Order: sequence, then C-alpha cells, then structure tokens
Amino acid sequence: MARFYNREELVEQRKRWKQEGKTVVFTNGCYDLLHPGHIRLLEKARSLGDLLILALNSDSSVRRFKGPSRPLLAESERAEVALALAAVDAVTLFDEDTPRELIAEVLPDILVKGADWSHFVAGREEVEAAGGQVLNLALEPGYSTTNIVETILHLP
Repeated sequence: MARFYNREELVEQRKRWKQEGKTVVFTNGCYDLLHPGHIRLLEKARSLGDLLILALNSDSSVRRFKGPSRPLLAESERAEVALALAAVDAVTLFDEDTPRELIAEVLPDILVKGADWSHFVAGREEVEAAGGQVLNLALEPGYSTTNIVETILHLP
C-alpha cells in the first residue's frame, strides 16, 4: 500500500530500498486533475522498477508554474488521490520550482518524465552521474489537464 513521506522520511526509506536491492523509479508533476494520460504514464513508469515515487508540486509551486487559478485541488487532496493509485508506492511534496534538490537527495535508479519534457528534465545530471537512467515516456495523445480546464470554462 502506498505511503506519504516527508522529504526526510523518503530519503531514509530510499536508503533501505537500496539496501534491499529495489529498483526505484521517480517521477513528478502537478497531477492537479487526474486523467487517463496520467494513469497510463504512472503505470508505464512503475513497470520499469520495483517501486514508484511520485513527487507532487506543492500548492505554491503549482501557482508559480501554472498561475493563480491553479491548483484546482489542494496538495493534500492530490496526495490522497495519488496514494490510492495501484501504480504509486510513495508520494511526497516539493515546494521548489523544480524537484532537482529532492531528486539529488533521493537519487532514484530511474527518473521518468513525459516526452513533453524531453527538452529539460530536472535532476537529469544528478541521476546520470550516480549511474541511473533518465527516460522520457510517450504521452497519451488527447489528454491535458490544461485542455480539460479550458473545455470546462468554455461550456455553455
């Protein structure tokens, strides 16, 4: 069953997983309005290792990134939804603009982002320097939280 970790707890748990020989996969994002594209990306990411960590942008991080009208769901609600997903083993929050510092502390074996982030993957240098892999996974066409929000706002 998935568990929520603060940063310190997650770093300690990562050490235990490493000692156990577990392959840890890490991904991150806002996950503001969960849709099938999110689910499929998380399932693909989880299939790459023994455990999947999902790091969620904090509410203030989402606002800086997406604007004052976001997030739609508070960080506690987004974490609760993420914890209910079968593909997710650990959830944490980060408040910075990127998860680079968190990734450098956790040093996952595999860092995953969607193909829309192939131009920049925060933490790439740290993960690769530690011998890990960085993968950009194809996105499911037609799914976007921003597009869903725009569609809702323009309904008659």
